[in-house]
Amino acid sequence: MEPLNNPYSEQGCFFCGQNNPIGLRLRFFEASTEPPELVCRWTPGEHHRGLGRVLHGGLQCGLFDEIMGWTTHHFTGQSAVTGEITVRFYEPVYIGSPLELRCRLTGREGSRVHLAAEIRDHRGRKCSTAQGYYVLVPAERFARIVGKDDRTVGKDRDGA
Repeated sequence: MEPLNNPYSEQGCFFCGQNNPIGLRLRFFEASTEPPELVCRWTPGEHHRGLGRVLHGGLQCGLFDEIMGWTTHHFTGQSAVTGEITVRFYEPVYIGSPLELRCRLTGREGSRVHLAAEIRDHRGRKCSTAQGYYVLVPAERFARIVGKDDRTVGKDRDGA
């Protein structure tokens, strides 16, 4: 499988930026499943730990946010921002062991794109899941929200 093209490669994202020297450098692939899903395989290192040998829960939440954003963009072709994510933890995810993230669209209501995602360990055990939605926004507004133009950083929804 070939990784998906990163439309934001120049942005230095902590999760998917390939040029971020301290980033995770995640790559995403479209799985040949029904319904269609995005997949990411990654092995957390020592510096990703929470307590003991467990992957920090905050990083798991970030992983869900990242794959949900990629899934929304890939399957809708539109820019979107996080609306809500709810995460459930079932089993610990251990550093040093490969894990697999999967995400799929579960529905759409107007500008809201609903998603479901999961993290499985190297044995295939479901360790955590996430449900949530992303809000589709026009490309110009997305650029303002994420601060692609430094003059817009910190502006509120109305541009003030």
